[in-house]
Amino acid sequence: MARKAASANDAPPRAWQRMLSGRRLDLLDPSPVDVEIEDIAHGLARVARWNGQTKGPIPFNVAQHSLIVENFCNELKPGWPVKWRLAALLHDAPEFVIGDMISPFKAQLGGPYKDIESRLMQAIHLRFELPAHLPETIEKLIKRADRASAYFEAVQIAGFERNEAEKFFGSPRGVTPLTLKAMTTLEAQEAYLKRFAELYQKHAGRAA
Repeated sequence: MARKAASANDAPPRAWQRMLSGRRLDLLDPSPVDVEIEDIAHGLARVARWNGQTKGPIPFNVAQHSLIVENFCNELKPGWPVKWRLAALLHDAPEFVIGDMISPFKAQLGGPYKDIESRLMQAIHLRFELPAHLPETIEKLIKRADRASAYFEAVQIAGFERNEAEKFFGSPRGVTPLTLKAMTTLEAQEAYLKRFAELYQKHAGRAA
């Protein structure tokens, strides 16, 4: 029997996203050469934390959250090498293409989601001259800062009672208490790019 000619319908589904920079980022097999900080900042400034369920006229975005986490890491570990502060700023960078999934939903999605997130993070790290996989001690400190930010967000803008926030995120210690005010998309995007430039310039020059 003659083999059936391949059709366009037999092609694998598209797994890449076109970025405003013109890059085409393959979500399943991302390449560091297709990662641009302008695309990351643009995306994160337009991704809402807490699925948008926050108080106020504008969403609280992931770019602003990332700035808080990097600052908290510096408070928790004064004199931390600049490469780890850069990693802290980029800790949620994969969300510029996959969005900010709340933790309960991430847990339900399980392995496949985590694999995609991990491959994106590795590509981002390699693009900016960081280790593909961070040391466990570094991951733990960034997570501690992340949970501290989540606590302040939870009680101030996401409708959590303090005891409920402490149950899920712990009580922040070693960081300056925040009074949150959501940045606009443009403010957060510009602040994220500015902080990245400051850190990356020092990192590329191998200054600690």
